[in-house]
Amino acid sequence: MISAGRPGPAYTGKVAGERYDEYDRIAWCYSRGWGEGFHEQARAVLGEWVFPRLAKGDRVLDLCCGSGDLTVARRAAGFKVTGLDGSAEMLAFARARVPEAEFVLADARNFHFEGAFDAVLSTFDSMNHILVLEELECVFRNVHTALDDDGLFVFDMNMQESFETLWQGTFCTVEPEHVSVTRGSYNPEEKIGRAQITMFRQQEGAWARSDVEVLGRCYTEAEVLNALERAGFADLTARDAYEVGMRGDNALGRTFFFAVK
Repeated sequence: MISAGRPGPAYTGKVAGERYDEYDRIAWCYSRGWGEGFHEQARAVLGEWVFPRLAKGDRVLDLCCGSGDLTVARRAAGFKVTGLDGSAEMLAFARARVPEAEFVLADARNFHFEGAFDAVLSTFDSMNHILVLEELECVFRNVHTALDDDGLFVFDMNMQESFETLWQGTFCTVEPEHVSVTRGSYNPEEKIGRAQITMFRQQEGAWARSDVEVLGRCYTEAEVLNALERAGFADLTARDAYEVGMRGDNALGRTFFFAVK
C-alpha cells in the first residue's frame, strides 16, 4: 500500500474523445435521492467486502462519482478520495457534499493520472453506460494505469436479468419541487437498454422541463472478465449482488467485479 504521506496523484487531462455529460440536465433531480436505496445497500457492501482490504490514508479513486452519494462513505472511512465524473453539474453537487475531497471533470474512457491509487471504485452500474466493448476495455486500461501494484478495482454492473426485467416499464417520482418520469425499454438484439427520463422542476413559480435518454449495454460476465484480463488485471472475481449482501430489486441481475493489478 502507498504511504499516507505521499502526495496525491496528479491529473494530466483528457487524452482523447468526448466527455459523457448527459447527466448535466438531470443532476439537480439526481442529487435529491436518486438511487437512495441502492446507495444505502452499497455502503454496506463496501464496508464488508472492500474497505477492510484497505488502510486509512489509502488513496481511492471514485470513478463516475456522480453527485458524491458514495464519495461521502469513502471519505468517512478515512481514505484520501478523488472523484471523477463527466458531468460538471453532478460534480458541483459532489463538491458541496464532500468539500474536502478532490474532484476531476473527465470521461472514464479518456482519463490518465500520473501517480497511483490503492483502489478504484465505481458503483451504481456506471460501467454499463460504456456502450462499446473496446471502450469498456479502454476504461479498464485507464484504471490499470492509475492503480499502484496490487491495487484493487471494484465495480458493479447490471447483467441480462436486470435488463430483461427492471429496465422495462415506467417509473415515476413525485416530490413538491420536482417530478420525474422514466420510461425504460430493452432491445435484446442490440443488447441496449434505454431509459427516457423526463424531469419537471419548479423554478420561480413555473415548471421547467428537461429530457435525457440514458443508454446502458448488457455485457456478459465472460466479456467483462476477458476485457479485464486483456487490460492487465489478475485475480479476477465476479460475485452476484445477493452473494455480497444486497437485496430486492437493487440486487436483481447485478454482479460485482473484483480485480487486482
